[in-house]
Amino acid sequence: MNTPHSDQDLSAFWMPFTANRQFKEAPRMFVSAKGMYYQTDDGRQVLDATAGLWCVNAGHCRDEIIAAVTRQIGSMDYAPSFQMGHPLAFEAAKKVAGLMPAGVDRIFFTNSGSEAVDSALKIALAYHRARGEGQRTRFIGRERGYHGVGFGGISVGGILNNRKAFSGNLMPGVDHLQHTLNIAEAGFSRGQPAWGAHLADELERLVTLHDASTIAAVIVEPLAGSTGVLIPPVGYLERLRELCSKHGILLIFDEVITGFGRLGAPTASAYFGVTPDLITLAKGINNAAIPMGAVAAKREIHDTVLQSAAAGAIELMHGYTYSAHPVAAAAAIAAIDLYQSEGLFERARELSPLFEKAAHSVAGAPHVKDIRNLGLVAGIELEPRPQAPGARAYEVFRKCYEKGVMVRYTGDILAFSPPLIVQPEEIERMFGTVREVLNEIK
Repeated sequence: MNTPHSDQDLSAFWMPFTANRQFKEAPRMFVSAKGMYYQTDDGRQVLDATAGLWCVNAGHCRDEIIAAVTRQIGSMDYAPSFQMGHPLAFEAAKKVAGLMPAGVDRIFFTNSGSEAVDSALKIALAYHRARGEGQRTRFIGRERGYHGVGFGGISVGGILNNRKAFSGNLMPGVDHLQHTLNIAEAGFSRGQPAWGAHLADELERLVTLHDASTIAAVIVEPLAGSTGVLIPPVGYLERLRELCSKHGILLIFDEVITGFGRLGAPTASAYFGVTPDLITLAKGINNAAIPMGAVAAKREIHDTVLQSAAAGAIELMHGYTYSAHPVAAAAAIAAIDLYQSEGLFERARELSPLFEKAAHSVAGAPHVKDIRNLGLVAGIELEPRPQAPGARAYEVFRKCYEKGVMVRYTGDILAFSPPLIVQPEEIERMFGTVREVLNEIK
């Protein structure tokens, strides 16, 4: 029998992105997981409508990944990647590269999405320096963008609460595009909104302000998840690509959420048919079995940086103790094999119309302000309570959990991103539960 949380001292763990005092007064504790479900310490099953944190794309505790991790940790638990190597690092890189857009096939491993973003920013600077344009040091992010929690990531990111406590120490030389959400013009859009492609032209204004010769890269999430599911307008990403190419600016797609099947394709880049210069990855890269992230770089960027260095010199002064950790690499190989053998990316694409219909079935429920969706991602924005932003969404989150469904909330937005193995009846259940709760609360 599992030990109930009431018997456990919870004081030592300072929890991330959590109201610690509130949580520890009434903890929600998972003790095991399998497939689409978590099990709580009091023996209840909870349907995972968020793939953990957007990351368990193949479902929980898959036997193939467990076996790969077990084999590897039993044969070699750790090996350094500084001036040494191990075969799984190169095999995992080749597997990841095989899912990337053509030419974006040089893989730099990290341990998280936050590290992947900071690594991509460094790679962009190194590339421009290597080609004799070291004055290109400025980055352009986007309002409401989420790029992890490193100082680089929160600098190019645009979420107020992530930035304000650290505002005096953010990177200089960063500006931001306007975000793309406009409920008045494109509320309750199904898939990509028709309105908003012109917002990409804001980059021209920033080029005029700063001069293109000072700008290293633009970084955006092709689909913004953590801020509350912002879907790119039709033509928006294509226009950003066009403008970046015009001005010699690198385009970075943060695909920590959208990589590995979330939209029904290996990457959002493939889904939208827009190829960036750098792609940041994490989460689904190994089904979240072991912390891992990566940057996928165009071969031209990789080769330019390497060829600019003296013979025998380290070309990029950057890396992590756990880059290409052998156990994480084993999990990545197994996860990618699983995605492909079970056709999970194609499955996500086939389920998308049903998922869209189920998400928009909540439109008539009380308090619903907007619904947005693409692939197996949906956001339901609620009207905030007066003087209590976020309180209504938190209550929905808590009551859904009590009814056996885990949803995610950010501000007053509910977010959905189930594992790609989700069944049609489970899709109906997750949105049906939300609809039920919305009819119960004030």
